[in-house]
Amino acid sequence: MRLRLSVLFAASLSVFSSMAFAADPALDTQAEQQGIPVNELRVFAEVMERIRAVYIDEVDDKTLLEAAIRGMLYELDPHSSYLTPNEFDDLQVTTSGEFGGLGIEITLENGFIKVVSPIDDTPASAAGINAGDLILKIDSTFVKGLGLQESVDLLRGEIGSEVELTILSAGDQKPRKVTLKRDRIQIKSVRSNMLEPGYGYLRVTQFQGQSGTETKKALAKLLKKEPLNGLVLDLRNNPGGVLTAAVQIADLFLDDGLIVYTQGRAEESRTNYAATKGDMLKGVPMVVLINAGSASASEIVAGALQDQERAIIIGQRSFGKGSVQTIMPLHDERALKLTTARYYTPNGRSIQAEGIAPDIRTEVARVELASDDGNVREADLRGHLENNTAKDKANPAASEVPLVSRDYALYEALSILKGVHLASRRDTQNNKAQNEKPDVTTNNKTDAQ
Repeated sequence: MRLRLSVLFAASLSVFSSMAFAADPALDTQAEQQGIPVNELRVFAEVMERIRAVYIDEVDDKTLLEAAIRGMLYELDPHSSYLTPNEFDDLQVTTSGEFGGLGIEITLENGFIKVVSPIDDTPASAAGINAGDLILKIDSTFVKGLGLQESVDLLRGEIGSEVELTILSAGDQKPRKVTLKRDRIQIKSVRSNMLEPGYGYLRVTQFQGQSGTETKKALAKLLKKEPLNGLVLDLRNNPGGVLTAAVQIADLFLDDGLIVYTQGRAEESRTNYAATKGDMLKGVPMVVLINAGSASASEIVAGALQDQERAIIIGQRSFGKGSVQTIMPLHDERALKLTTARYYTPNGRSIQAEGIAPDIRTEVARVELASDDGNVREADLRGHLENNTAKDKANPAASEVPLVSRDYALYEALSILKGVHLASRRDTQNNKAQNEKPDVTTNNKTDAQ
């Protein structure tokens, strides 16, 4: 090990030496025996020397070496990166739930910036930016060929300042320009409410450090209001986040079994994450909503509940980010974000580049309700008899937009939940009726002589 380090150090020193390209046969032999790419290191040193000697502008060695590190990680995968002190701080702030920017999760695809998902209640979502949109330009800068962090730096700025994005959406022939005003992004990762009496709604927008605790509190609050017949867990446009938060949230709906496992390069590096006893819903039917903007930790939750047959997954195929990034602090307050493992659902499915396929696919749709004014019913006839068993029901406000028009996928999820609950209730009633039937078996035995 010491020999390897000393050889590598000697090769690195050659970069800064005026004799950088002079070969030492003995040193080369030792290095090659230990798998050190001597020729490639020599080429690296030569390239660096040429840049220092004849590049049009003078560039210091620190800048060149940092660029080399970034390039090395850029070639690995879209999610590995080198973090300067400021970038490391930004990453920690983002996972804590508050930062300045536009409110979009992005990734690299074919050299362009692709929107993974817009974050709820942010400038990006208000401007109609959707998952899958490609960002071609940020102000006057073309993003083709830029690194992910460089693009993030261009998107961020002073709160209140404006940025113009040139965006190409799926199906569009021409890009469009959108001007957004940067704002402080305060992510409330969990929201909940009742869709109808007996049917709850839980929205998780991002998996942050406290999302597991917040989800448990929100679920307890729903259960305290009234008994639930069903729950919709909405993970649409959720770009993921902290793995532990995903495990904690999935565990709230399971009693046992595997939630997810990660597998690194080494066979012994597998790590299992299992559920603990205590399904807070006690088996109440669930529907999980996903779409193309559901990524990473969202896919862990959806995959676990799907494989364990605990929930029905509806929507569109998810994003397909099935890799784990580990943050490795370096000296001088820098860090390395490195892909170290893939994660797998309980049934051993890899989500990487495949995503979670929904049990029931729903298309993105906008519904316009047809007018019902022309239909005549019994209650419209003069002198009709009153229903003496009907209970008074509060009429919804005339100005309230029906759920089917506001959110078709959520309307479909609620309809499925109602169907599952109705079928379950009828099965229970039929079983009860069967058990309560009197025994009508007669004894027709005769004596044989």
